[in-house]
Amino acid sequence: MPSLRRTLQSLVIGASLCCAAAAVPAQAAPLVIGLSGDITSLDPHYHNVTPNANVAEHMFETLIAKDEKMRFKPALAVSWKAIDDSNWEVKLRPGVRFHDGSEFTADDVVFSLARPATVKNSPSPYTIYTKAFRKVVAVDKLTVRITTDGPYPLVPNDLSTIYMVSKKAAGNASSDDFNSGKAMVGTGPYKFAAFRKGDRVELARNDAYWGSKPEWETVSLRILTNDAPRVAALLAGDVQVIENVPTSDIRKLSADPNVSVYKVPTFRMMYLHMDTHRDVSPFVADKAGRPLQKNPLKDARVRQAISRAISRQAIVDRVMEGAAEPTGQLVNSSLFGHVPGLKPDAADAAAAKKLLAEAGYPDGFQLTLHSPNNRYVNDEQVAQVIASMLTRIGIQTRVEAMPSATFFTRANKLDFSFLLAGWGADTGEAGSSLKSLLATYDTEKGWGASNRGRYSNPALDAKLSAALTTIDDGAREKLLQEATEIGIKDYGVIPLYYQINVWAAKKGYVVTPRQDERTYAFGIVRGR
Repeated sequence: MPSLRRTLQSLVIGASLCCAAAAVPAQAAPLVIGLSGDITSLDPHYHNVTPNANVAEHMFETLIAKDEKMRFKPALAVSWKAIDDSNWEVKLRPGVRFHDGSEFTADDVVFSLARPATVKNSPSPYTIYTKAFRKVVAVDKLTVRITTDGPYPLVPNDLSTIYMVSKKAAGNASSDDFNSGKAMVGTGPYKFAAFRKGDRVELARNDAYWGSKPEWETVSLRILTNDAPRVAALLAGDVQVIENVPTSDIRKLSADPNVSVYKVPTFRMMYLHMDTHRDVSPFVADKAGRPLQKNPLKDARVRQAISRAISRQAIVDRVMEGAAEPTGQLVNSSLFGHVPGLKPDAADAAAAKKLLAEAGYPDGFQLTLHSPNNRYVNDEQVAQVIASMLTRIGIQTRVEAMPSATFFTRANKLDFSFLLAGWGADTGEAGSSLKSLLATYDTEKGWGASNRGRYSNPALDAKLSAALTTIDDGAREKLLQEATEIGIKDYGVIPLYYQINVWAAKKGYVVTPRQDERTYAFGIVRGR
């Protein structure tokens, strides 16, 4: 994998703590973190979305972990290797125990890799990372063998995304059993203490943890989805660290001598997804508001017109206030499968209008853009700006924004015609983005799990299939790049920009900024 880009970070560390704080031993003080995303479930296999995963990783672990630059490192597995074209051998870390004291063994791995397929009503299933495993067996207590249908080089990537749960505690557990705490038995550095939905998750340090002991005995993960209250909580001292600093507050917080600010370019692509499948789409109408009997979004010229109407740089400059990078593809230059030279469309309203006319819509049409309003940085504001840009070329666009829990539930029911969302390449390469967003929807393969426009292109599918069975890194990357170009040039999705993630902390708290957007309590320490 190509070397990862040096992360941009700004560290301003306080030299002293106030007397009141000094009177309490640092290790005894609780850590309170303000999270920006709502938690839809504590079940680590229920919803493949970053806020849920971020919380899960305090209590549950994967076989293979990733550092802050998304490089693999051993976790519950100490080694992994392909022993032939169809079999991988994974050696487990000895001496690991679950929070209830029971031993972590190969049987728990077999169970954990099978469980995602049994989880009901998942808004974004983890099966995208398990479908390639034809058979998983426990060779002995500390050895697992994974069999695939022929060569599959992404086994380590997929194993870095699936959380290991206790077969004993979760054997018959529902997602509700995790939310209640009944099944919350992991191997991670923190134990579950309490969950108040929409409010907070309380954690207690796991003093029997196999790895480095975290600094904080207790942690409170506060769910503060609204920007202003999250910043206010930091400034008031109610929380010590916040994530996703609002772009309008970055300059103010950077100048505050009592606050440290941390930045890193993220792996998250913000994009537009369109209904390219249905002949009649629910939120598309003519200029008089009558439903169109022919879905214009099925025409690549209309999709291109939408892309050409949008000034990505204006969004970055005016809405994101510089905390983003315009893009025309799925993954940034630090990740495997990035396509050198694949640039975003230049904004050109005249060219966009011409494309609409060629497609048979010289007067445009009406469209609703659906968006979350509490999931991504400035998500609703970005949607409103895009709507105004599209309205200028004749696509009269209104925005309907809603909380992320509602948004994703409806999006996965294909309720929308046109939506704004984000995708982070958790596996560190373009394959997961292609499989999830652009591959033809196929539950048997686990493809298209987040393909909410039901885009389908056989040429892309063929390139992706070839990539996923190609061991040679150079050849595989070329296939991923070719698949990306097919999907992007056909406007299966319209990439907009990569977020730059920003954290802020009270003086004396040091945050390790991560490219994967995670905010880990065990990655935060006192200033030395």
